[in-house]
Amino acid sequence: MQNDTHHLLDAANQIILGKSHKIRLALCCLLARGHLLIEDIPGVGKTTLAHTLAKLLGLNYQRIQFTSDILPADIIGATIFDAKNLSFKFHPGPVFNQMVLADEINRATPKAQSALLEAMEEHHVTVEGKTYPLPRPFFVIATQNPSHQIGTFPLPESQLDRFLMRLELGYPNHEAERLLLKGQSRHSLIESLPVKLPPEQLLNMQHAVTQVHVSNAVLDYCLAIITFTRTSSDYHCGLSPRAGLALLNAAKAWAFMDQRDAVLPEDIQAVLAAVAGHRLRAGNNDSAAIVAPILARVPIH
Repeated sequence: MQNDTHHLLDAANQIILGKSHKIRLALCCLLARGHLLIEDIPGVGKTTLAHTLAKLLGLNYQRIQFTSDILPADIIGATIFDAKNLSFKFHPGPVFNQMVLADEINRATPKAQSALLEAMEEHHVTVEGKTYPLPRPFFVIATQNPSHQIGTFPLPESQLDRFLMRLELGYPNHEAERLLLKGQSRHSLIESLPVKLPPEQLLNMQHAVTQVHVSNAVLDYCLAIITFTRTSSDYHCGLSPRAGLALLNAAKAWAFMDQRDAVLPEDIQAVLAAVAGHRLRAGNNDSAAIVAPILARVPIH
């Protein structure tokens, strides 16, 4: 079962060039049943990555372009009166798909952003007192422009915390960009991608991830990291219990992708920047720099 992840990663690396580690983190996030935030400047492949993963996983995919005038009903749907049947009928919005790309999420107002909160946390939405379940599996991949760009609304901490991971793609290296300029259109390549991991198998893998063993020593290391963030002067706000669970779940998925049935401290370190960087208010957005004091000062027992 684990080998299928390698086939998927190989296919994704043919589309997103020179970003194998970021793609692996993105798949790790999905295996851990988490939502993904990709923050970077326009044009570096954020949307392409989301579309590639949806295609390789065989998921129903819907892109929502967030703008300053988008309304919550444009995302979750609305109840509309049916004159023919003299009754109200709920018309589901684009959130009722297995993978939803919230493109440029920070260009929408906080009211529109908050429409995703219940869906991301509970995997259902409530409209006029009635609850509607979302499909399984269900993922939100959101892209975000840097906060210094014109027309952005910063995501509140409660919204950021719903994302298991935050990634920055960055520019490709010289060789990868040369191949990109020389090769075919990414859109045409994506359309020809076969399904490498169907939804049913993905659900089985997600369950298998939950069975990965965590020893007491690794659990103590995870707790030491959480405690350090709460007591260190490097951070304005430490990791919450939900963040601790997110860190452990991501480490389990990372171990699973390495075909191991137990988590090592190195698994926690591998996912720490992506899981903790956006949750720790440290005065900058460089996830690697944010978690550097943790990796340097929290010992592995």
